[in-house]
Amino acid sequence: MNSFQTLWGQCLSVIQDIVPAAVFDTWFKPIVPLSYKGNTFTIQVPSQFFYEYLEDKYANVLKLTIDRVIGTNAILNYRIMVDKSTGGTVDYPTGSQQTPTAITKNAGKAPAAYAQATAPQDLSSQLIPKYSFDNFFEGATNRLVRMAGEKVAENPGKTAFNPLFIFGPSGVGKTHLCHAIGLRIKELHPELKVLYIAANTFREQFVDATRKNTSNDFMFFYQSLDVLILDDIQELIGMDKTQSAFFHIFNHLHQLNKQLVLTSDKTPADLQGMEERMISRLRWGLTAELHRPDPELRKTILRKKAIASGLKIPEDVIELIADKVTQNVRELEGVLVSLHAGAVLNNSEINTALALQILNQSQQRADIDISVQGVNSTVCNYFHIDSETFHSKKKKHEIVQARQISMYLSNKYTHKSLSYIGKLIGNKDHATVVHGINVVKKRMEVDRAFRTMVEEIERRLKK
Repeated sequence: MNSFQTLWGQCLSVIQDIVPAAVFDTWFKPIVPLSYKGNTFTIQVPSQFFYEYLEDKYANVLKLTIDRVIGTNAILNYRIMVDKSTGGTVDYPTGSQQTPTAITKNAGKAPAAYAQATAPQDLSSQLIPKYSFDNFFEGATNRLVRMAGEKVAENPGKTAFNPLFIFGPSGVGKTHLCHAIGLRIKELHPELKVLYIAANTFREQFVDATRKNTSNDFMFFYQSLDVLILDDIQELIGMDKTQSAFFHIFNHLHQLNKQLVLTSDKTPADLQGMEERMISRLRWGLTAELHRPDPELRKTILRKKAIASGLKIPEDVIELIADKVTQNVRELEGVLVSLHAGAVLNNSEINTALALQILNQSQQRADIDISVQGVNSTVCNYFHIDSETFHSKKKKHEIVQARQISMYLSNKYTHKSLSYIGKLIGNKDHATVVHGINVVKKRMEVDRAFRTMVEEIERRLKK
């Protein structure tokens, strides 16, 4: 056995001890080690789909494993088979995929660093190229919102759609549309300074600027933009100082006819906890709703994404999925990922039997109705902690751990804002919730016993 094969065998032994057996069999067994030259370790994965999923979900697991087995200087390189008939491949170094998570981390720089970027070409707009209008598939449920977005992109700040306030449930394409608008503006108006930012990151930047006494730089940077796209504005609820800063930025930009694009899971009127003066300004332009996709749009999305991912899906399977998965685009994408993984694992074609198996598993997860209070109760019962102690200011390790697990599970299962979750878990602030979630995620990646404990709590939660 070649040395690189031996090294990969050692990596698999480590990974097998970290991740659940089903995850290992589905996502790591199909990987083929190809070479180890210089400090670059090359592995082959079955498809672009596979690569994107690994980078999104298990990049940290792979990095920790490579560091441990080969060394911290080793670089992981993916090779993807793109044409089986000719043997054509394409290589991607780890970390090269631009995902929303990676973009958000980059966006957390100190505002003072941004303030130096006075020219559009110097500013990182934080836009993801793959989220364009070209693959924002149009249907009856999103046609009007898309048209509004295109009008804004053609003449930013010069239409009646300022601000453009887009609302709708999770997973219907709000973030995709934001990036599409920003990318089109950059294409048509390269002289403009455009920035996409998640509300959570905006808040973190503001807190950091306040702590470092660089608030003037923060305000100067945001007030110098030509187009500001703020995603998930509901995450500013309860953050009075951050809301106040955004209010002044909003006023400044709007008075100068600069374009604002905002998204939320609620209408402006339903943003309880947002300052009334802010709510009134959110209503100044166009409020547009993104609805859940209708059956025809669901089928279009499935066909287009299957083609883009190199998947051959029979029409009867397309019809079946579109009929069963009705809530949002994200669920459709999840079923496609699971179908592809199941076909690779079983070395079989995608068919109705496999689709039914995946859909049944997906439906079982969707049927769970979980609240933050329910999560708290389950966690308290598991650790034998009474409610008063759980919500107190005590900082014993086991109590802090219980709160952090509750934050993690509440974020995973309830779709509530982090501020809302924090208020129901000992009245903690947004930053504490973010920290708690990250602590649990990182420990689950490296501590099998801890992960097993969290999974047991999840199992009880779903009963």
